[in-house]
Amino acid sequence: MDAIYTAVATANGREGRAVSSDGHLDLPLAHPTALGGNGQGTNPEQLFAAGYAACFASAMGVVARQEKIDIADASITAEVSIGKDASDGGFGLAVVMRAEFPDHLQGEAGAALLEKTHAFCPYSKATRGNITVELVVE
Repeated sequence: MDAIYTAVATANGREGRAVSSDGHLDLPLAHPTALGGNGQGTNPEQLFAAGYAACFASAMGVVARQEKIDIADASITAEVSIGKDASDGGFGLAVVMRAEFPDHLQGEAGAALLEKTHAFCPYSKATRGNITVELVVE
């Protein structure tokens, strides 16, 4: 791969800060209350969900333009879950990508667009075979 852009961020764990090299991202980090934390900051799962949703929505825009599909009223929500990984006793991730589509993309048309987007999206490519990603049309 020939890199066009490289994002750089530094973090010091779940109870600290995440800062991008350009300073645009500077967030306090905290364990969510579900993991025993105080929830007084963002967490890696939220950051991953935001990045994946944004990337997937952009990728969907490219696919939709190629297919001449109007997605003006569409949105993507990524739900990133963390839980115990039975295979090694550590933790693993799972993702549900929820697409809110207008009427003309309900049913098979929306499902086909999501599948094509999932095949094209860089985040989807990076996670393929590593985590479960469920695609849902709403």
